[in-house]
Amino acid sequence: MAVTVVRLDDVPVRDRFAFWWQAVAESVVSVDAFSEYVDDFWAEMSTVDLGALRLSRVRCSGFEARRNAHRIRRANADAYQVALLLRGRSGIVQEDQETALAPADLTLYDASRPFLAWSFPGERRASSRTQGEMSDGLILHVPHDALALPGPTVRRLLARRISGRESVAALFSGLLQQILAQAAWMTRADTERLSGVVVDLLTSVLAHEMETDPSPFVMDPGAVLVLRVQAFVERRLDDLELSAADVAAAHHVSLRHLQRLFQREGHTITGWIQQRRLERCHRALADPLMDGRPIRVIAACWGFTNEAHFNRLFRRTYGTPPASYRRQLRHSQSQQG
Repeated sequence: MAVTVVRLDDVPVRDRFAFWWQAVAESVVSVDAFSEYVDDFWAEMSTVDLGALRLSRVRCSGFEARRNAHRIRRANADAYQVALLLRGRSGIVQEDQETALAPADLTLYDASRPFLAWSFPGERRASSRTQGEMSDGLILHVPHDALALPGPTVRRLLARRISGRESVAALFSGLLQQILAQAAWMTRADTERLSGVVVDLLTSVLAHEMETDPSPFVMDPGAVLVLRVQAFVERRLDDLELSAADVAAAHHVSLRHLQRLFQREGHTITGWIQQRRLERCHRALADPLMDGRPIRVIAACWGFTNEAHFNRLFRRTYGTPPASYRRQLRHSQSQQG
């Protein structure tokens, strides 16, 4: 699997700052940037394509970056981004929440909303040219529709510090770093499979934060129950007999109450379960090891027994029929080697 690398060594010094932020706009998100190191600016970025997701490692001189409403109107990105700081110090302001990060910390922000981000080396110096004087971190780009959690739920966690040293966040941080370290030896199919693992683990990180953060802003009992229900369903998606009533009973609430909580988050529980099962079908069709299995069999394994209904639902969700999706993806994979 190819790793795309952007470096500034061959770019004239006077052009480096503008060149870099244009590269960031193409690979991450467009921003207005400022730096006290403009005259001695240096950065590099390694990016791995994980299908719908992108993972980048960025080593960079100190900067401040602002994404405002004008930038969003010009180039909207319906995506979340997760930042993992490896070296230096950084922070972000979004949704009236300001967070400072130390190495091993994570934070989540929404690229479709304004934000202010900053990052500096651990020690402020006149020059930031050497690697030891640069900030270093990972950025994971996750489309909104790839994350199963409802938007209002995720919004409660924007620009909040998450320690990547413990619990499920440590597993997530380690996975991101290992993907970048091993990317050169991975196939396109490997990275497609890993994208699902990354999303599932990120979901677990956010669910854990919702359950353990004691602040009144986050600790909404209804939202926490929704997250618990979603985790419960994820573990039992292959149980095709699982019903909304079963889920409600397992959590000792009425079905009406559970439906009301999901509607508040912009979903119905039945629709959410169907969405997650459709995502499993999408992953299976992306996997070359599943090429010997007919599409109708894959669909039936996840509860879609009506082939015509499955085809319509898949096309409405992903923009192409399942057979075309599988065929086009294999062609793309063969072209990329």
